[in-house]
Amino acid sequence: MSLVLLDDNMSLQMAAVAARAHTHPMSEATIRSCFGHLYTSFGVIENDTLCGFAILHQIFEDATLMDICVDPACQGKGLGKVLLSRVIAAATAKGAEVLLLEVRQSGTTARALYAALGFETTGVRKGYYKTDTGSEDAILMQLPL
Repeated sequence: MSLVLLDDNMSLQMAAVAARAHTHPMSEATIRSCFGHLYTSFGVIENDTLCGFAILHQIFEDATLMDICVDPACQGKGLGKVLLSRVIAAATAKGAEVLLLEVRQSGTTARALYAALGFETTGVRKGYYKTDTGSEDAILMQLPL
């Protein structure tokens, strides 16, 4: 396994991983828009295959985890924790004071990972995420750095 910086040439592979991991994933065009001087993307590569990725957006002291995603075939190996730890380190190194994220209310595994790494729940966005039957709330979380 190797942890690498990703560039926009990987956006198609990132979109494919997201499509397998999320019920309503970001499009390849949206992922492609997440490259540039305000963004940093990390990926986990195993056997020449992208197994997961994380996208960090940072403006001055505020950093936001835009997406973190591990292919279902690669889940259960701690790759989410590896990616999230790298995001935290990168945001800290760039002078961020807080790392923000939002997560589906139903994302109990993700929420447990975030809590284990020190994230605190700060609020709720009612009906923020689309579902097959309507919508669900987004749980807002932050980690002081």
